[in-house]
Amino acid sequence: MIYGVFGLKHEPSQPKVARYSGFLLKVLPLLAFAVPLAALYLLNPLDTYLDVSVQASFELMWKGRTFQMFFLWLIALEFILSWETIQTKLTLQKKANLAVYALALLLPSLYLALEFVGLNGAIVGFSTQSGVAFADSMPLAVEYLVFATLFCLTVFVAFGKKGLTGFALPALFAALVGVLYIIDNVFPYGEFTPFQLLVPTTASLAAGVLGLMGYTVVSGFEASSGMPTLDVSGSLGQAKFAIAWPCAGIESLLIFTAVALLFLKDMHISWKAKIGFFALGAAVTYLINVLRIANIFTIGMQYGVNSPEVQNFHFYYGPLYAMTWIVAYPLIILGLTMTWQKFRRHPPEPLNPA
Repeated sequence: MIYGVFGLKHEPSQPKVARYSGFLLKVLPLLAFAVPLAALYLLNPLDTYLDVSVQASFELMWKGRTFQMFFLWLIALEFILSWETIQTKLTLQKKANLAVYALALLLPSLYLALEFVGLNGAIVGFSTQSGVAFADSMPLAVEYLVFATLFCLTVFVAFGKKGLTGFALPALFAALVGVLYIIDNVFPYGEFTPFQLLVPTTASLAAGVLGLMGYTVVSGFEASSGMPTLDVSGSLGQAKFAIAWPCAGIESLLIFTAVALLFLKDMHISWKAKIGFFALGAAVTYLINVLRIANIFTIGMQYGVNSPEVQNFHFYYGPLYAMTWIVAYPLIILGLTMTWQKFRRHPPEPLNPA
């Protein structure tokens, strides 16, 4: 109780308390994943199974945790776009629901803690016994799938079925990354034929780009795996690589498709505009992948095919180009549609014939 100077009793402002508690209840699903990931990065515990340290795993796009940053960004973007419309079904009076919500919020931290006290070892052991080629990468793939599942659980507890629909994009993104990692772990070196079908065309276009840049390109196929190869030579030197679907950016096309379809589904624009936006975004994503292959060959010629520069581009900077475009594209669509709607509401004044 708070007493004023005349001994009168003043209750705290209930609407203000409700407003702050409602804000906190809304943003907690984002903090439930952001806080443990930040702690994991800062604490940098020993990871026996990754080829790099935990901190370095946050600097790897492919088979790393950089995608977790995009996962958090998509959650934040959904909050920004639907803050006024999405309503939590939790209140401070519903103690049982709050307890379930608190437990759901703690699960991501609990799972990351379990990873380093034996869970990762169990996953690697089971994967090795099952004949998985890249068994050491399986814990990270499972981590993405678990995060997607826990995020859906947290959103359902906080916002109900409507919340699951509204926040489907981040969950699908994390799940898709986990599935792609698992596919590459089980079917390495381009063995997964459905994804590998598009690679020869992408490699041919990259060869054309390198040819226009003045390099000599010899195309072929690797005898053991059947993957397309490019042997490029020029003033910088020579580089030869076999190209599998992760190297060709097929994962970025799949992620773009999922992100764009879910985002455009809720846009209040005509279906023709949706098709146009999707086709434009897909074309740019594919072009980025072509340029990505061409770029890795120029780096390989200049620094050597086994150089750290090639590794950094292959596992981080190359995939980062496409992911930056994919994450930025929804904002570009929003900007273009808002500008167009504003232009239609305020058409320019006709010119005076005089």
